[in-house]
Parts: sequence; C-alpha cells; structure tokens
Amino acid sequence: MPTSHAAPPLNKEFPSAASGDMPVWPDPDGEHRGFEFKPLCRSVPLAARKDAKLYEWLALADALRGGRARERELATSIVRKRLSYET
Repeated sequence: MPTSHAAPPLNKEFPSAASGDMPVWPDPDGEHRGFEFKPLCRSVPLAARKDAKLYEWLALADALRGGRARERELATSIVRKRLSYET
C-alpha cells in the first residue's frame, strides 16, 4: 500500500516515476510494489484501507519521518493548514 509521497494527498505533487521507486507499507493484500517503508504499527495498512482520512494523515506522518526535503516541506505545510496553524 503506497505511503509518504506516493499516497494522497502528496501523490498529486510527486508522481512516482517507477512503481519500484515508491514507498509502500508491507501488505499481503496490496496491489502495489515498491520499497518497504515500515509503518508506525502493524495494523496501519488495514486501518488505512478502512478510513481514507486516516490514510492521508498516516501518509503525511511517513513523509515527515522519512521523506526528502521537498516532501517534508509540503507535508509540513499540509499538516499546518489542516491544523489551522497557518493563516
């Protein structure tokens, strides 16, 4: 299951060039291939499949903890806006 910049809401800004280049949570039911990005908890892929908003928040958290500078900056901006820290 894609995460970080390969998942919503960041995937619109960072289209993955190759499927093998995207970070994914290990998921036996997953349809995407990429490099393994260890989730915060084993149940993350299951929970994310059930709740789209939670999926976005978890993907943003992964961008903050393991993304490159541009990905972290955009994720920070989105989180701040969602939490109403920016005007």
